[in-house]
Amino acid sequence: MRYLILGLLLMGAVQAMGQDMESVSVTIEMTSTISSLYTVPVPLTEYKNISLSASTSNDKIVTVQVPVFNEKDVQNGFWNATFNITAVFLGYAEVSVNATVDGMVERMSIFKVTVIRPQRPIDIIFTASVAILVSILYINFGCAMDWEICRKTLRKPIGPTIGFITQFLFMPVISYVVGYFLFPDNHEMQLGMFFTGVSPSGGASNIWTLLLGGNINLSITMTTICTIAAFGMMPLWIFTLGRRIFERAHLVVPYSRIAMFAIALVLPLAIGYFIQKKLPRLSRLMVRIMKPFSAILIIFIVVFAIITNLYLFQLFSWQIIVAGMGLPWLGYIFGYLVSLVMRQPTPDTRAISIETGIQNTGIAIFLLRFSLDQPAADLTTVVPVSCAIMTPLPLILLYIVRLVVNRRQKEELHYSKEKLEDNDKPVPTISNSDASTVHNPMLQ
Repeated sequence: MRYLILGLLLMGAVQAMGQDMESVSVTIEMTSTISSLYTVPVPLTEYKNISLSASTSNDKIVTVQVPVFNEKDVQNGFWNATFNITAVFLGYAEVSVNATVDGMVERMSIFKVTVIRPQRPIDIIFTASVAILVSILYINFGCAMDWEICRKTLRKPIGPTIGFITQFLFMPVISYVVGYFLFPDNHEMQLGMFFTGVSPSGGASNIWTLLLGGNINLSITMTTICTIAAFGMMPLWIFTLGRRIFERAHLVVPYSRIAMFAIALVLPLAIGYFIQKKLPRLSRLMVRIMKPFSAILIIFIVVFAIITNLYLFQLFSWQIIVAGMGLPWLGYIFGYLVSLVMRQPTPDTRAISIETGIQNTGIAIFLLRFSLDQPAADLTTVVPVSCAIMTPLPLILLYIVRLVVNRRQKEELHYSKEKLEDNDKPVPTISNSDASTVHNPMLQ
């Protein structure tokens, strides 16, 4: 354990009936311990009934240990007692320390303890590796994308318009409503829920659209439009519907971060387009490895995200789980139903549904972690982390079902071909000369 000595010395005598009220703010890293020197005025003649007591408002956040009175620690009329505060988990807690002499409180202190998470190299490694892999994947998208179809899509933007409405009208409203009812007294969780809902669609939507047979050109077009539109739509929602919870958080919208996401999306696509035009053989190779690479990327992100955020699972409750499932799954359903009502083709319906349900939780996490002080920044990110974990579950199930159905269809097609080939084989015939030699007992 790491010990930090806080010299909290009280100089001067204190009246017998008086109380010295103190309030001290302390920040501790999780699993660390601080040792505080606590001075208590005591009578110079007798050392009877002298004690130090302490209590914590939440023993799941911090614990406290106090010493037993020892005459040897008394110097010049003061007892120099050392007590320990141990940080257990992220959050806020108050530690009350009372020093009593003959039943009278001689000193009372309140320690406002804030427990934060230490910075780890694995967090930096995870962010950098995901950025590199996603960039490579978007280069593959650029190689596979039919740019002529993309231009035609923008001339008649029915699909992108539907996606824009479901993404920036339905998702913010439903995130606010679900957050309000699931966390009526927890504004931090409401904030995490709302910021996830107002974020644009995520890059994973393109991956799942490809794996589930959706319109990849429409998906990438919608992702690009939503990412750029987030410049205006996120502040619009934050300063209107989200004003009540936003004012308490004092957040600043990171325009530069959103711009970086847009550039990070467009630049690899442009590189892929260049490869498609100038290096067609390399382009075909990259398109061939696109699906297995997409599957590997999804597995990597999910597994690595769980490993790097294991500490957040201690905050998971049934409300957090329902929030993580409810937001993306309702988005899938709503996007699908709206697409059906608008009579969109099946590949477009899949793309719109997936685009609506998958949020760019990276933007939400960035906003929360870099706009709030710790530990509020980490505590609020539990909702987008839950969404990131729960979002792919129905898509994984659909992908497995699709693989099974495709396999059966191939087997049935192969069986039909074999049966057709058997029917096309010539039937053997008997010639007249052979017929005359056939032994027939009825003719004897």
